[in-house]
Amino acid sequence: MMDEVRLSRRAMLAAGLGGAAAAAVPGEAAQGGEGGTRAGGPSLAPRPPMGWNSWNSFATTITEAQARETAAIMREKLLPHGYDVFTVDIQWYEPNATSYEYNKVATPTLDPHGRVIPAPNRFPSSADGSGFTQLAAAVHAMGMRFGIHVMRGIPREAVKRNLPVLGTSLRAADVADTSSTCPWNPDMYGVDMSKPGAQAYYDSIFALYASWGVDFVKMDDMSRPYDSHAPEIEAAHRAIQRCGRPIVLSLSPGETPVPRGAHVREYAQMWRISDDFWDEWAMLEAQFTRLENWNQWRRPGAWPDADMLPLGRLALGKRDTKFTPDEQRTLMTLWSIARSPLIMGGDLRHLDAPTLALLTNREVLAVNQASTDNRPHFIADGTRIWSARPEGSRDHYVALFNTSDKAKEVALPLRALDVTGAVRVRDLWAGRDDGTASGRLARPIASHGAGLYRLSAA
Repeated sequence: MMDEVRLSRRAMLAAGLGGAAAAAVPGEAAQGGEGGTRAGGPSLAPRPPMGWNSWNSFATTITEAQARETAAIMREKLLPHGYDVFTVDIQWYEPNATSYEYNKVATPTLDPHGRVIPAPNRFPSSADGSGFTQLAAAVHAMGMRFGIHVMRGIPREAVKRNLPVLGTSLRAADVADTSSTCPWNPDMYGVDMSKPGAQAYYDSIFALYASWGVDFVKMDDMSRPYDSHAPEIEAAHRAIQRCGRPIVLSLSPGETPVPRGAHVREYAQMWRISDDFWDEWAMLEAQFTRLENWNQWRRPGAWPDADMLPLGRLALGKRDTKFTPDEQRTLMTLWSIARSPLIMGGDLRHLDAPTLALLTNREVLAVNQASTDNRPHFIADGTRIWSARPEGSRDHYVALFNTSDKAKEVALPLRALDVTGAVRVRDLWAGRDDGTASGRLARPIASHGAGLYRLSAA
């Protein structure tokens, strides 16, 4: 079944795609193929991960039935284009989760060692104690990787009950830091990494996730305040190295401090550069500066994360994205040229044709997955411009953005690319050739809009 739904890595790259699907498809990592088996370094995420996450559309409420239905749609609609990481977001262990708000007193489902496990009333296949094993296997059978969201630390309920830490003679209260709490979620205490048994606790939870078949962990309440949480970031990294399974570590939320770039890219494959990103123009405009600031720290295996794509149907089905069509194109263009991970957040059960087309333009996705030398250019107020190079080519990619409130021409002198003479221009969003340019690339761009072009020697 898996071979029927996935493209080979070679075929994807030939089509202009890299993607996590092309780099490490379930079943290949253990064979020592491309992507490798070691639990660290660029082999875990050689290209920006692509996938879907339940938060924007389901909040805390997703069930197993909804997950399986959504994964099947993802397999059909998005996997052929490289989106292969299917992630169940926050509070899958909370039987009474109902919305974007958190219950003041958490009631997580725990195993005897104080580790959260899926709530059986929401994930019936976990009722036998196997956790996410069956759901992960179903996602793997579709040719995709399985991800989960977890909170930093140890459950407060585990500390209240003082449950034992697996593999030690210690208890939850022995490793918890009860002064370290998340300001917006009531589920956890921090773990005091100076205490005996602290690393053993983190080792135990990642060993559990590995036994379920988890491939991707979004770990929340990690990046702010960064220095206070750095010991637990390092602990999660060590636990992944010891768990025996390649697991991508994604840190959330931001704003991760740029001066900690060297540390964060050593211990995680993705990290959020902002707090939660939603469909507001002011939020999108602010991401330009953040991505510009983080550009120096991006490398294969380490990706500054501008957050999920709030496109299509959102917020428990209550509304569609507030981004205009031009703003949606700006969002996808910026995430692509800056090589942010592409994680769709909208409800795939209501995926409309324009949103699907936006997500699956192969020439645009190739910019995200297979470009180098990505960098911003600072030309004029009300504009943003980025350029990059296609892998293995002398061509150039150029993204022109109009962040002002009126349509206008946006232009880049070709000398900024060290280009002399005329170039052929291809409009990647339109999928057609768009004449030539000499001396400067100039195009009319709608307010809050973007254009994305490939320049080739004439």
